[in-house]
Amino acid sequence: MSNWTVEQMKRVDDKVAIVTGANSGLGLETAKALVQNGAHVILAVRNSSKGNEAKKWIISQTSNEAVTKVIVMELNLGSLASVKTFAESFQQSFDRLDLLINNAGVMIPPYGKTADGFELQFGTNHLGHFALTGLLLPMLKKTEGARVVTLSSLAHRGAEIDFHNLDGGNGYKAGKFYGQSKLANLYFAKALDEKLKEAGLGVKSLACHPGISATNLFRIGKNKQTPWYAKILLPIFSQSAAMGALPTLYAATEESLKGGEYIGPDGKGNRKGYPTVERPHKSADSRESMNKLWTVSEDLTGIKFDFSK
Repeated sequence: MSNWTVEQMKRVDDKVAIVTGANSGLGLETAKALVQNGAHVILAVRNSSKGNEAKKWIISQTSNEAVTKVIVMELNLGSLASVKTFAESFQQSFDRLDLLINNAGVMIPPYGKTADGFELQFGTNHLGHFALTGLLLPMLKKTEGARVVTLSSLAHRGAEIDFHNLDGGNGYKAGKFYGQSKLANLYFAKALDEKLKEAGLGVKSLACHPGISATNLFRIGKNKQTPWYAKILLPIFSQSAAMGALPTLYAATEESLKGGEYIGPDGKGNRKGYPTVERPHKSADSRESMNKLWTVSEDLTGIKFDFSK
């Protein structure tokens, strides 16, 4: 696994992949690498015009063949109606789903809510992906070797799920709620893999994180640019989006992985470097919280996972 890069990545010719939030940053780099290695990639994005710009960029960075391999589809993870519409449209257009990359996310915004009244970060980062995965599970089950890769973050370290204040109505701190959403991503990936294995299904679920990567998530708040101090510090403590995407690509394609692993950079503090299997922080050790989160997520989204063969 030492210094694994896209050059070591297994070919994914004719496989179908969905990458949420693929119009910029980690998602864009992930989509580009998958296209370069032969996959048909759906850019699942909230803004179609930005998605089309991303498609043009991927074509310019790969080959003209990407015109037929890259498809832009609208998806707003902050709206369960949008998630359902996307899932229905995808299943009408495709007969397989090899890779579902749950990449999109919002980071430390001012207090806000999704269309369904969920706190913005928990609702978008976790519940939106939870619902999307549940709705696409039938397609994943019938695709041999399918995988779900869900992005967590270093921010899960020291976080906890506050089940008494999931909507932020009893006080909101942006950083704390971001950490909660990323811990939820990790719990979801782990619980999903356990349930898939218990059911004897061939689908694998893995989690990963990009370390500290210089992406537009570091624009603090809505429509704001990266602060001047972050522009100075980020190059020192962070890595490029292309490097940050490597754990995702490794989790999505490395044949030796069994499912249930957590992939991140191998450098100091796991902030930057090449993909490696790491152990989540002890914050993610509570089986009680993991199981309760699954039940609560089903109740809030109305989505029940069908693990039958």
